[in-house]
Amino acid sequence: ERDPGPAADGSWPRRGVMQFHHAHAFRHQVVQALEQELPEALQRWLAAGAEPVRMRLPDGAEIPMGVRSRRMTFERALRATALHESGVQVHCGHAEDVTRRHGRAHGIRVDGTDLAADLVIDASGRAGRVTRSLRPAPASGGPCGIAYVDRQYQLHPGAEPGPLMSPIAWQADLDGYQAIIFLHEYGIFSVLLVRPTADPVLSQLRHEAAFSAACQAIPGLADWVDPARSRPITPVLPGGPLLNAYRGQTGPDGRLALPGLVFVGDAVATTTPTFGRGITTTVLQAQQLLQLIDEHGTDTDAIGESFDAWCTEQIKPWVDDHVHMDEATRRRWAGKDIDLSQPLPSDLILAAAEADPSIRAAAAGYLRMTSLPSSLGAVQPRARALYAHGWRPSPAPGPNRNELADIVRMALHRSTAPVTMSPCARHTSAA
Repeated sequence: ERDPGPAADGSWPRRGVMQFHHAHAFRHQVVQALEQELPEALQRWLAAGAEPVRMRLPDGAEIPMGVRSRRMTFERALRATALHESGVQVHCGHAEDVTRRHGRAHGIRVDGTDLAADLVIDASGRAGRVTRSLRPAPASGGPCGIAYVDRQYQLHPGAEPGPLMSPIAWQADLDGYQAIIFLHEYGIFSVLLVRPTADPVLSQLRHEAAFSAACQAIPGLADWVDPARSRPITPVLPGGPLLNAYRGQTGPDGRLALPGLVFVGDAVATTTPTFGRGITTTVLQAQQLLQLIDEHGTDTDAIGESFDAWCTEQIKPWVDDHVHMDEATRRRWAGKDIDLSQPLPSDLILAAAEADPSIRAAAAGYLRMTSLPSSLGAVQPRARALYAHGWRPSPAPGPNRNELADIVRMALHRSTAPVTMSPCARHTSAA
């Protein structure tokens, strides 16, 4: 879809906000995939301002961490490169159906015109409707009970950034909610406030007055949004309820939903944005699919079956990881203690590094997504022992959920309170 962006007067259309206006993070795997498969897109992306970043390790070595960039900057680079690729034809229109011949995908119908294809790829996302009937079985996972709002800001020229936990992000796990910052290009950054879906008061954070007041009340975040340091460049963008879902290539009978049709990206896996994994899992899928096409050629059954097996092994564990983490987070936000009868979720294993720093060193592969979540099993007993003896991570400094709710109510009250003027003020105004 085209990015409408702001109007000439700087205002944003109410219905013009799309997914690529929201916060995203770009891990090093994205850079690696582009270097191998589409180097021209990488060069366009960098030329548009994308900023590769590295992290220095305690031993002095440096490792690549990812890229600071907005999603729209990334998408524009990809699209511009695709439009210049030889053999690529772009048809803009409404995809109505997947056409079939002899029980196999034969192409797609766009605005009443049939376009034939040897292989059809559905990258229409989690809300795609054209192929929904082919996979009627529900996805594993589902709504996680968490929602967010975010807003983009930009540092003033010469302004230093606020506090960071890594070269691409900052996060505060507070009592009952989270605050996250993702860094982009040209000093632009996104602020996310993540809260329980069912909280009616914190849902009002979608209003600018409430969002601004909340940001100013959270230490660390307040440094970033200080008017002396940065300015907002978008309105507050409601992200809506979040979803962790996985759906493979098969239908209810366990066979390919439609031979010759392959689902990719969010049509396969969706995770909450708190660890910034969505684009990485999608790019890894795309790269794997290209390798399988090279390997199997026109054998589309082998492509679909091999891709499904690979996604089950390499992508589904990240969705399962988020399902477990987010459910445990929602329970803790509701005031419940850690359930030690179940395996610890990954975020609590990482949090235990506060008391046992060796845990973070062992979790490096998980954090960089070079090792699957199962790699944390090696330090699970160590973290569990800490929690079993009563240790609990301290919430980040800042208002708890109830205090934040009061801040939201007060901000909304002030923003809607009628303005009264003294006679003197009215006289001065008239003059």
